[in-house]
Amino acid sequence: MAARDERLSPVRSFTVSSLRVEQERWRVLEEGQQVVLSSFFNTPDYTDLFVCRGAGGGLSVSLDFPLNVPTKVICVSKTGPEVITKENVRHILTIQEVQGRNAKSFITAACEEAEGVLCCQVTCPSLSNPETSRSVPEAAMRFMARQRYEALLMKVQVEGRTCLAYPDGLHDDAGGRRKLSDMKLLHACDSTIMEWAGLVSEFLQQDSSQPVLDGLEPLPLEEFNFWGTRLKNLHFIQQQLMSSRAQQVMSIVQRAESVYWSTLRDIYSDVQEGLDEAEDVILNLNPVQEKLEELEQMEYQQLGGNIAAVMEEMRLVWIRSEFYCKPCRIVILLQEICNLFIQMSRKFLQGKDLMSGLVSDPGLGLDDVKLVIWTLQSLKEAYSQCRTQLEKQKQDGDTQSWDFPSHLVFFSLDNFLLHLQRIQEVFCVSLQLHNLNSTPLSGVGGRMWTDVVQGVYQDFLCHVTVMSDCSCDPTDPDDQSLQLHLDQFWVQVLDLERRLVSVLSRAFEACCVSSSGAKLVKMFGFILERPLIQDQLRPHLIKLEELVLEELDQIELLFYSQRANSHTFSRFSPSAAARLCWTQQLRLRAEDTVNHYRTVQQLYLDSGASQLVLQRLQQIVSLLQDFRDRVRSGWSSLLDSDCGFILEKPLIQNLQQGMLGVNCSHKLQVVLRELRYVSRETDVELRPHAARLFTCRDDITLSYLSLGHMVSCYEQVASDVLPVELPLIQDQLQDLYQNLSELQSYTWSSEGVQQLVEQKRERLLLFHSSVIQARANMAAMTCIIQGWAELHLLQHSGDSVLGGGATEQSYRRIREEGKELLRLTQANRSLYGAEDSSESWIRYLDHIDDKVQDGLFQLVLRSLHFLVENMNPKSCSVLLQASLQLQETGSVFEPSVGGGLSDFLQTIISDVYAAAGLPPRISVSRHGNYQVSLQQSPDLSALEKEAMHHLLQVREEAERLSAGLDRYSYLWLSDRKEMMQEFLTYSRQLGPEELEVKVAPPTLKDFQREMESLHRLSREVAQLHDVIVLHSWLQVDLRPFKDSLLSIIHDWKHLYTKYLLDSVSDSLQQLTQHGDDDEESPSSSRFPLSETIILLEAAGVELPEHLSAQLQVVTVAPPTPDQEVK
Repeated sequence: MAARDERLSPVRSFTVSSLRVEQERWRVLEEGQQVVLSSFFNTPDYTDLFVCRGAGGGLSVSLDFPLNVPTKVICVSKTGPEVITKENVRHILTIQEVQGRNAKSFITAACEEAEGVLCCQVTCPSLSNPETSRSVPEAAMRFMARQRYEALLMKVQVEGRTCLAYPDGLHDDAGGRRKLSDMKLLHACDSTIMEWAGLVSEFLQQDSSQPVLDGLEPLPLEEFNFWGTRLKNLHFIQQQLMSSRAQQVMSIVQRAESVYWSTLRDIYSDVQEGLDEAEDVILNLNPVQEKLEELEQMEYQQLGGNIAAVMEEMRLVWIRSEFYCKPCRIVILLQEICNLFIQMSRKFLQGKDLMSGLVSDPGLGLDDVKLVIWTLQSLKEAYSQCRTQLEKQKQDGDTQSWDFPSHLVFFSLDNFLLHLQRIQEVFCVSLQLHNLNSTPLSGVGGRMWTDVVQGVYQDFLCHVTVMSDCSCDPTDPDDQSLQLHLDQFWVQVLDLERRLVSVLSRAFEACCVSSSGAKLVKMFGFILERPLIQDQLRPHLIKLEELVLEELDQIELLFYSQRANSHTFSRFSPSAAARLCWTQQLRLRAEDTVNHYRTVQQLYLDSGASQLVLQRLQQIVSLLQDFRDRVRSGWSSLLDSDCGFILEKPLIQNLQQGMLGVNCSHKLQVVLRELRYVSRETDVELRPHAARLFTCRDDITLSYLSLGHMVSCYEQVASDVLPVELPLIQDQLQDLYQNLSELQSYTWSSEGVQQLVEQKRERLLLFHSSVIQARANMAAMTCIIQGWAELHLLQHSGDSVLGGGATEQSYRRIREEGKELLRLTQANRSLYGAEDSSESWIRYLDHIDDKVQDGLFQLVLRSLHFLVENMNPKSCSVLLQASLQLQETGSVFEPSVGGGLSDFLQTIISDVYAAAGLPPRISVSRHGNYQVSLQQSPDLSALEKEAMHHLLQVREEAERLSAGLDRYSYLWLSDRKEMMQEFLTYSRQLGPEELEVKVAPPTLKDFQREMESLHRLSREVAQLHDVIVLHSWLQVDLRPFKDSLLSIIHDWKHLYTKYLLDSVSDSLQQLTQHGDDDEESPSSSRFPLSETIILLEAAGVELPEHLSAQLQVVTVAPPTPDQEVK
């Protein structure tokens, strides 16, 4: 087609607008789908064209309806099978859009439309054409008219519409000129009007409430569909009433002044009133339908917040609609909305799967049920609010209120809510009883009581499992089988509660303090709220009140008995502060006791003891407060005296062994701690000295901490010094001691103490940091060296076999760590500030060098020990692996157990020693690397010799293994062709002493004997061990040897079977040529054919295909004339 074909303009405009695509995509469609478009426009046979979105966002066009298309489809149809031209394109094409998923409905409509078109094209032209009417018999014309009517009737019935039949005898050309004397036609019109009146009356009497009256549970969609269908049908009826034939009927009965003329006028009037009603209802119900459709697309958790909008639309329908503001209709729609919420609720609760949550997660199921109940109650609340608003508007005279009973609307919803509340109670008690699994009881008999509670819990699990496995739908209020399960479940729950009462009664009896009772109440509070359990335990709960009063009395007695005892208070706090803290603890204890009482009190009504408990608490609080006031007064006086003593003392004092310490350290800590407590106690009075120290307590605290830190650093450097380290730092230590001693001339009350301390602190901390870092480097070097002793230079590769010498990973680690040792050594030189040539630094390096050599010695010693221990006959692990190969010269080990393994072992030992040569030498006064020193160690040399000794032992054992397998040597040393020729000549193998033997060709039994001998030999070889371990550490793989030997045996066997197959082939060839099996024939084989084949089959040899084919031919061939004579 042309790129800009004008016939495509309507389709292009509709598609671009409906599918919202760019013009460029339509141009691509035209260029790529010219064949399909040309077929539709230029061929009468194609009446439909479909356009939709394709893959990648482009457009797709086809002549068949596309299936499984989620988006909408543009349907272009012809009104008849014609070729589309520029002139008729806008008259013959109909374009519409449908959803891709609605293919079935579209195909049905298309088929019905095709039937209607065919009927109109065939029947209608025949009836309307005068020429045809004159030439066709009247009976045929009536038949075609009846066919047309039946086709139209079938179509409208499929669509659910009301079809008005017309009387026979009406013609389009008659107009109003038909004779009035035609009484037959008049009677037909009267009958037609009566039929119309019945049909219209029957249709108008249909009501959307009928499904509800029938006991069904319709949804709002049925209400909306009812009015939509009603409006379409009314339009269809009106179109029929306005047709020319209906006008003829009206004209006939009007001019004849028929009694049915008024009936016909009523029909027209009723249809028009029905149209007005349907249009009004649909106009006002559309907002409600849109809101409900939005609700159905929401998550269930969002429904509660959007219900009010739906009810507001219902209120507006009541106010605005002229025909729908009737209680019967609004009640029906509200009932359908309730049914919709019930349906969504049941879907959200997942029906039969709801009860399965009783065992796995009752909390989740309970939350879902509560959400549904809240949502449905929100629906009722929204209804009540709308009803209230309408009542207010009624008072204002604006509209009528909803004066119908609410139970008419919520009858089904209330039943469903009542049903859900029963289910909610089941989930609540299940959740409560589930907590029994995590409530262990303590005390005397606690284990026994816990076991009883666990028994109750296990029985509960059994009951709730049965409940969860019920096959009924718990969300269906009409399912009576659920109530039977619920009744049985509650009987079982009552029995479990009685058992729990027995256990809890004994547990409460064992409570001797209120805290135990309160703890028990908190542990089982989830179950104590059950009415039966609460009533049975009430006496025990009242008994806990008496325990509370007794404990308050004990607190008072404790105060009077312990207030003068100094051992009562904490030794880690100031005495006065400890007394204050002790009284505060007593007060908290009393308040906790009262809180325990409140915990128990929540479970039952007040028994009159509440006021008494509160009075006792107030008495104790007042008593403690008086004691605290006296303590604060004494504390203030003593604290002032201590502060005056401290302020006059020097900062530093000399200790034993030339050490220094902070003066008044302990007393200053005590005073500062007391001042910290004073800052919390606002009621303590501070006297002059204490006030002065309190004012500068932060500066003194910082100075004290700094001095303490300085003295600690100095002691750490001086006390932990190494012998080789002391010459490097001795001068600096002496200088620091002099600086610290200068602080003895300053007291805690001196001015500028903090600045002076900070000046001296910086220098000391710098020196301390350098020494500590150097010692940390030394510790890191020691850790590296000790790690070498734990390093595995030799290790097993895979499950058992040593892969080789020292691993490259171990080499890399030793090399890198050696470099790290050298780097740390140079870092320490910088930290100590030592000269490279100084004697003290050289001795320090020699010290590190000794450590390195000792660590490498341990590394090599560990590796050689590993090697020797794994080569010991008592070892259970395989160290090395070899395989036994079969070559032309005989059995050979790979690698060789002689030089090969010896070289391999020597390489491993050399690799171990080579690891010691990787780290660079630390000492500058010693020459050579560490490897040379270690190779001279007698202990390591002894281990080398022991390893070579074990290697010699395994070599001898390997030679014995090889000699034992030489018994099969004749199989690979003998010439098979010569031996076969000898067998064919003498029927056996000759011995070396047999020089002259009579020729005796072999028989089939001789072949059978030789083949069976080879078979036995093959079984014997196959039973040899696959792997043998020599000397407990060398694993020898015999599988290569076995495979080679079995292959040689197979070659021997093949010589005999090949000879027999050749014999069978010759026999079959002779039979084919001569037609008989004459054993006397000079060309006949000397082995019987059948016995030869049986022997081959016994040996597991199948005949080749060509021999099998020849054998079948010989078997089925008819006898020759000579054979018949014989």
